[in-house]
Amino acid sequence: MTVDSTQQIWFLTGSQGLYGDEVLRQVSEQSAQVVSTLNSSGHIPFRIVGKEVLTDATSIRKLLVSAGADDSCIGVIAWMHTFSPAKMWISGLDQLRKPLLHLHTQANRELPWSDIDMDFMNLNQAAHGDREFGYVQTRLGVARKTVAGHAGDPDVAGRIGVWARAAAGAAAMRSMRVARFGDNMRDVADTEGDKIDAELRFGVSVNTFGVNSLVEVVDDVADTEIDVLVTEYEERYSVATELRRGECRHESLRYGARIELGLRRFLQDGEFTAFTTNFEDLGGLRQLPGLAVQRLMNDGYGFGGEGDWKTAVILRTLKVMADGLPGGTSFMEDYTYHLVPGEEKILGAHMLEVCPSIAERQPSLEIHPLGIGNREDPVRLVFDAAPGRALVLGLVDIGERFRFIANEVEVVSPDHPLPNLPVARAVWCPEPNLRTSTEVWLTAGGPHHTVLTSALTSEHMWDLAQITGTELIVIDADTKFRDITNELRWNQAYYRLAQGF
Repeated sequence: MTVDSTQQIWFLTGSQGLYGDEVLRQVSEQSAQVVSTLNSSGHIPFRIVGKEVLTDATSIRKLLVSAGADDSCIGVIAWMHTFSPAKMWISGLDQLRKPLLHLHTQANRELPWSDIDMDFMNLNQAAHGDREFGYVQTRLGVARKTVAGHAGDPDVAGRIGVWARAAAGAAAMRSMRVARFGDNMRDVADTEGDKIDAELRFGVSVNTFGVNSLVEVVDDVADTEIDVLVTEYEERYSVATELRRGECRHESLRYGARIELGLRRFLQDGEFTAFTTNFEDLGGLRQLPGLAVQRLMNDGYGFGGEGDWKTAVILRTLKVMADGLPGGTSFMEDYTYHLVPGEEKILGAHMLEVCPSIAERQPSLEIHPLGIGNREDPVRLVFDAAPGRALVLGLVDIGERFRFIANEVEVVSPDHPLPNLPVARAVWCPEPNLRTSTEVWLTAGGPHHTVLTSALTSEHMWDLAQITGTELIVIDADTKFRDITNELRWNQAYYRLAQGF
């Protein structure tokens, strides 16, 4: 699965007719140069498209309404080149339905001190016009990201690129269809959630299918298709001897391939970009999907175990946001702790379903017994996650709203080999330390299923939370438990008031 390469960001430049046509011509030229600079920066993964210079309320409103109606537009950047009276923007901003970034920049990097005259001052008034624009955005309560600095500064382009990825993630949410095969694991609380509210808030559509509707597709897969896929497995992974052609467990590998082909076809035919499974409801499947889920995640699909559609949604969203970046993104679960003083760390894994995008080296394709699900032994990829900086993210429904919880972590190598743990796994040290991290996570109601990403940062999540209007709690090196407790209380009051009466 690939992300939509046709997506673009519209660049809007504000001005006015007070200074004459020659000034507007220069404004248009300099706006085009800013767009060109940003597009050539290498930091922004989507093409920025410059629009005409806007000088009146009617053209502003029409353009912002058309941005909302154009599916290829995932966000809008606005810059007030000269002094653009911001009352002109009120009607348009009120109807804007796409993410907004306010770029506070100017065409020149340095002031031409000895040549400055009033013509230069009248043309280069972003320091003036953007303040007026910022006021109106604040007065209207417009959610946006503000980035200040010269367009040629890599840090400016980088911050715009982070926002652009968050805008793409929000766009993926708005069109996302999630297939749930079966329901939630029985008696589990944090995997539940309000699917109606999720569609109102994020745009995602979540629907359940009987598992045997998938089984019909799986059973219909042709042997020739399986032959081709098994060959791919043999070329791509280190396949255990017993699974190879002519060996005693080869048929198990072929059935794993059959599940992948059937599941992939079901998702493609239904235009689903995320899905869930549940080991308590496997219908006529002979294996719990392991290898199939791992490979589909690696191709960009969202996934949640035990019917956890919220984690499937956020995994797919982060896959879109991380497209083209180094690092990986996977379904994850905190499983158990290493509590030796001064060496505290978390061992994360799941039954089978961890994405190989986070693998340190070539995964091993193996088969082992699984004590749950009451099915045949499933095939799976086994590996350790690559060390490095990462982020662990959870999405929880706390009754009246959704909450993101993010923990900055350092993925490390296991202290010792894990020969008796035949699943994919990651080991990490959470910031600021395990005690504070877990106490905050538990106090904030963080879920037990998460997404681990080594491709994205807290800034990506901050921008996504701003765009979607979702609460975000970040646990990082500076986190103190008492401060977070107060933040949670303040947030409770804020979000209740923000909902109105």
